[in-house]
Amino acid sequence: MYLARFSYDVMPVDRQRAIEFIQRELEAARKNGLNARLLIPLTRGPGGAALQFEVELASLDQLDQFRSRGVHSDQETSDWMHAFSEILTAPPEVELLRVG
Repeated sequence: MYLARFSYDVMPVDRQRAIEFIQRELEAARKNGLNARLLIPLTRGPGGAALQFEVELASLDQLDQFRSRGVHSDQETSDWMHAFSEILTAPPEVELLRVG
């Protein structure tokens, strides 16, 4: 099993909007039968992520499938990613861990 962690850096003023974007990602993951969660750090050091999204995957192929069609249709996913990217202060960081 794999754990993919996406770290998103946003300005404090955009935090609630970012949470709403990630909640759509959570819903899409759960509809696809994946375990997923939103992580909100209580404190963060300089350069630390403001928000994180984790999803458990049985295979690496699932990561590609989820990222390309994660939020309903391909077009909706593209629109979601574009709108979310407008409030990010840096590209998201992705960490992939093999667990179990």
